[in-house]
Amino acid sequence: MTMAEVDRRVAAKTRIADAIRARRDDLLALSHRIHANPEPAFEERRASAWVAEALRAGGFDVEHPAGSLETAIVASMPGGRGVAGPRIGILAEYDALPGLGHGCGHNTMAASGVGAALGLAAVAGELSGEIVFLGTPAEERGSGKQVMIDEGLFNGIDAALLYHPSDRTFVEAGLMACDDIDVVFTGAEAHAASEPWRGRNALDAMVMLLNAIALWRQQLKPDARVHGIVLEGGTAANIIPARSVGRFMVRSTDQGDFEAMERRFADLVAAAAAATGCDGEVVFSGRSSTMRHNAVLGQRFAANLAANGLTEDPRDEFLGSSDMGNVSHLLPTIHPALAICEPGTPLHSVKFREAAISARADEIVIASATIVAQTAYDLFTDPSLVAAAWDEFRRGV
Repeated sequence: MTMAEVDRRVAAKTRIADAIRARRDDLLALSHRIHANPEPAFEERRASAWVAEALRAGGFDVEHPAGSLETAIVASMPGGRGVAGPRIGILAEYDALPGLGHGCGHNTMAASGVGAALGLAAVAGELSGEIVFLGTPAEERGSGKQVMIDEGLFNGIDAALLYHPSDRTFVEAGLMACDDIDVVFTGAEAHAASEPWRGRNALDAMVMLLNAIALWRQQLKPDARVHGIVLEGGTAANIIPARSVGRFMVRSTDQGDFEAMERRFADLVAAAAAATGCDGEVVFSGRSSTMRHNAVLGQRFAANLAANGLTEDPRDEFLGSSDMGNVSHLLPTIHPALAICEPGTPLHSVKFREAAISARADEIVIASATIVAQTAYDLFTDPSLVAAAWDEFRRGV
């Protein structure tokens, strides 16, 4: 690469950063507005509308809703040198946790994704290919990205980039495979005092399932998880509950072990139903896969991270689960994390929710948008990087 080419790229990356900083107030207002109006999975109507509005104002062609999901977004902007080039995906999430709000900081991810897209728009005239923004609903439950994958909305994307807030900064994320599991036990009502023998206690079945899970944990590997809550356990203390409802999740870093865990969980439900004379129903949905980190993309992100004055912390072994893992099994993908708070602050907590609108989080919104956009710019302007990322992906490295 000639010095003139190096200078040109440095200048373009500076323009990207300047364009994002020029929109700082609007981006942070978007982050804070989404935070103040939390919406759970598949219900992110206001958040997705605000994101779509910002992209339209930035010159993107916006499809919202996209596919079958009311709150999905696909926005695009062709490069000024034509579309005969890579299609780089900039992703965003914006769903909240029921009862907790943005305890995972998705408000910062939405604003960061918008900022990255708008930063790239500032240099779009110099690019070949297409900038593609994908607003992906329901990461916390339901795997909205998998729905979008199934409907072809990721077709033709050459790389997927998405930042996540954390208590540490690292480029390579490890994700567990995960299922959402709904369990319903159905028994028979009866008076709990005068004729309890006429009932079949569905709550007892749920309690047995919880105890079976507790015993099962003794034999689980250290990289496996199973956890859940009871949503419904009866209506009155003097009525034998005829219905109980629970919601669970199983996770593992090993795809084979994960599938075995699914089978074992179904067996536990059947056993609890048989022991109590109830009927048991188990429904698996919203599967998230393990993460296939693309090192080629990760190295470019790390270089831009360093160029923006940020350093990596020791890598977190697991970042819970995410349907970003599903994307990583389809195309070259990275899901790096940037710290918005002190190490040891737990995700999915009130403290992390508060951190998601802190001054530090605001700075990370701008920094992550800049780094994601600059990494995408590297891919747009160096076809060999895209080819290398796909070669790594196809070799299964």
